[in-house]
Amino acid sequence: MTPIHEPLSEEAAARLVVIAGLSATPFSISGGGTRSLLPAADGAEQLSTRGLNGIVAYNPAEMTMTARAGTPLEKVEAALAENRQMLAFEPVDLRGVLGSSGIPTIGGVFATNASGPRRFVAGAARDSLLGVRFVNGKGEIVKAGGRVMKNVTGLDLAKLLAGSHGSLALLTEVTFRVLPMPETAVTIVISGLNDAEATAAMATAMGLPVEVSGAAHLPESVRGRFAGGALPEGAATVLRLEGLAASVSVRAQKLADAMAGFGAVSQCDAGLTQRLWREIRDAAPYADGTSRPLWRVSVAPTAGQQLVAALRLEAGVDAFYDWQGGLVWLRMESDPEAALLRRYIKAVGGGHATLLRARPEVLSTTEIFQPQTDAVTALQTAVKASFDPHGLFRAPGGFIAQ
Repeated sequence: MTPIHEPLSEEAAARLVVIAGLSATPFSISGGGTRSLLPAADGAEQLSTRGLNGIVAYNPAEMTMTARAGTPLEKVEAALAENRQMLAFEPVDLRGVLGSSGIPTIGGVFATNASGPRRFVAGAARDSLLGVRFVNGKGEIVKAGGRVMKNVTGLDLAKLLAGSHGSLALLTEVTFRVLPMPETAVTIVISGLNDAEATAAMATAMGLPVEVSGAAHLPESVRGRFAGGALPEGAATVLRLEGLAASVSVRAQKLADAMAGFGAVSQCDAGLTQRLWREIRDAAPYADGTSRPLWRVSVAPTAGQQLVAALRLEAGVDAFYDWQGGLVWLRMESDPEAALLRRYIKAVGGGHATLLRARPEVLSTTEIFQPQTDAVTALQTAVKASFDPHGLFRAPGGFIAQ
């Protein structure tokens, strides 16, 4: 059985890393274990942040919070909700599609750069990260950044660790900015558009002065699996508006009028809007209890529908679109078709694809993260050597840093 280490302090974690360095024992870092795409690397012991728990500082007036890496995400969000504040980037919850259990942690959110529907206007998780504390591969405790938004010292170092999947260091504490929670939200729905028409409609909506905070297209193949089937018949192109009630009402009318030329327009109230965008965030239609390959693909907003159209000529796929069409949740009906997918991603202008789910034997033989150019790989390797010279931190799929 793989040993599991749960240090209760930063100092204890540092001592574990020093001892591991003496014996060349590698670690696979985890938080709540809800975002792991592969089992721990061969021979690696598990180093968990679950013992590093608690909110260290929270200043609602400054809109910043500092929390230990193992703090449950729900605890962070509950504290923010008491002051009507939120994490603007809407961290995705992968438990449904991965079939994982456990409790997501705030460290895991930043270590995987977990970002949801508002990412294309509010930025990714890393854009909210102000500072970090971490233990590097030498067992040194390092601080980068600060606890107030105006202090940008070390900000780039903090961003480097965001999205590194535990391959560079053990995050022990994170400081991040938060934003006010909107008073209300509604969703404008345009029904019956094909993928290309929906892409054009979303682009038009984003060009209007109405502050769209969510733009997604749900083809007919998935539309009925959202919001309990409450969306109107036909493919649904959905546009979210948030803010003060009076402002949202005026903006919603302007947006509905502008979208009327594309198709039938309807509106979801605040309750249905909240449910719908949570399900879009978490790719709810694909939380189906199967191991059918599921990809999370990021391309230019206009290229998403082109990519899916090309793939459908050669493979069985199902898909829906977020981030104005730039994020494609793509489920393959049989094999992952990694080479085919990445060839078409290159053909439509580039991007990246992460294989979130497949049969274990397929995951172990497929590059689950986007392959990098030789130059980028050389840079990543140099960064890895600087943070973790003994190669103690092992991430899934040979991942170095993203």
